[in-house]
Amino acid sequence: MSSTTHPLAAIARPAVAPARRRARARPALLAAALLAPSAVFLLTFTYWPVLQVLISSLTVQSFGAAAHPGIGNYLRLFADPHFATAVTNNIIYAAGTIIPSLTLALAFALGLRESTRFATTLRTLIALPMLIPLVAAAALFIFIFLPGAGLLDYYLAKLGIGETNWLGDPSLALGSIIAITVWKNTGYYMLFFLAGLSGIPQDFIDAAKIDGAGPWQRFLRITFPLLMPTLGFVSVIALLNVLTQVDHVIVMTQGGPSDATSLVLFYIYEQAHQNYDIGLASAATVVSVAFLFALSMVSLRTLERGTHYES
Repeated sequence: MSSTTHPLAAIARPAVAPARRRARARPALLAAALLAPSAVFLLTFTYWPVLQVLISSLTVQSFGAAAHPGIGNYLRLFADPHFATAVTNNIIYAAGTIIPSLTLALAFALGLRESTRFATTLRTLIALPMLIPLVAAAALFIFIFLPGAGLLDYYLAKLGIGETNWLGDPSLALGSIIAITVWKNTGYYMLFFLAGLSGIPQDFIDAAKIDGAGPWQRFLRITFPLLMPTLGFVSVIALLNVLTQVDHVIVMTQGGPSDATSLVLFYIYEQAHQNYDIGLASAATVVSVAFLFALSMVSLRTLERGTHYES
């Protein structure tokens, strides 16, 4: 018995294939249409400015001469003592803000992890500074640090401590900027640690209690290792804040006195908007972003390495 193909089947097959291809292409076209506005905004306001900064950093503009490509902006940047001062201040500022902020945030999260009415009230009060804009907080602290008439000097005078120029003394100005940053960011970081603590299985804690582990042992052997991914994420956020928060410096000290509070971002702002040296500002931006990216990757890999648990 011989098998024969119906003549209509040969005609129908070529017509079905294009229809299937069109049906498969519709979801892709719909996804592209939905993503197109976001892609346009991303290219316009993210990638194109980044490309412009890279081009500006590699474009040397001399007075009275035509612009030409080169690394002259980077050479001027690394030879500038003001940039070296800003980098040194930023390192001190990072150590003075990240370590106390994360330590206090973790301590508050551990102490207020229970969902009681008292703990909820304290969590709200601690997290309240994060709702205040940094410019408004800086304006508030200007009055607190006001020599002689400020709130801080008023209470210190009751303890017999004399008038102090907190923002005008080069040895104290950076510490004052660090204080406002710690006050502003601690509650924000606490929320991340509270979220991380809520994800720790209670079975681990109960098993450790049954084995006779004390609170400090449970923290070192269970809680802290399981919080390492959260700590890695919060550390990167803290590093970003160190290099991107400059509003309080502009409002409170303008980088002074004697460059004592000049941070890298303020240096970039000063070169771009006060000295109109776009090439130098672009070079400083590229260096700071590259350093931040490398440091963030190292922090994440270091803190998350080997932290894998199964329930």
